[in-house]
Amino acid sequence: MTLFGYKPSTLALWAVLALPALGMIGPLFGDDPKAFHRLLHPTGEFAARFMIIGMMASGLMLVFRTHQWPRWLMRHRRDLGVAAFLYAALHVVVYVIDRGTLDRILEQLPQTRIWTGWLAFLIFVPLAVTSNNAAQRWLGTGWKTMQRMAWPAAVLVLLHWAAMKDWGGWPPALIHFGPLLALWAYRFWYWNLRSRLPVAA
Repeated sequence: MTLFGYKPSTLALWAVLALPALGMIGPLFGDDPKAFHRLLHPTGEFAARFMIIGMMASGLMLVFRTHQWPRWLMRHRRDLGVAAFLYAALHVVVYVIDRGTLDRILEQLPQTRIWTGWLAFLIFVPLAVTSNNAAQRWLGTGWKTMQRMAWPAAVLVLLHWAAMKDWGGWPPALIHFGPLLALWAYRFWYWNLRSRLPVAA
């Protein structure tokens, strides 16, 4: 059973992914510049959160091999990635409008907390554009190679978040990225180091 060509589970997921945006409508289209400025944090944070959840899928499948829910998450990883990009795009739009002029934007560009965010977003643009079946068929084996660029982009997002408030953003950044980093380390151990351990007699 499908609705508009999508399974009910996919539509339900997108309804959940859209929930944070509902609370942003008022400040986004209102006339309060302070409320508009405050959108910088939630737009960026939800972009990072959905990116992290999507990138955790393959690691969770490895840890919970006998469970079905990581497979569901894996099937919807593309939806999470697209949602993360949409929130990131909104984050960029809010930042550009909030800064007001090109000179003010360029003035901040050399700062680590700024250029890391811009570079991460530029990497995510082609990943989002090619997040469809047609692009996957057209790119062939190169599609997976391109999608792996999400990992260096994620590192840039981590640095972008951590560098906020004179590097005072480390605690919330590590709290959010901690599970992904743990799964990343586990995957590295499982595929590269596990076979080197001595076998017990």
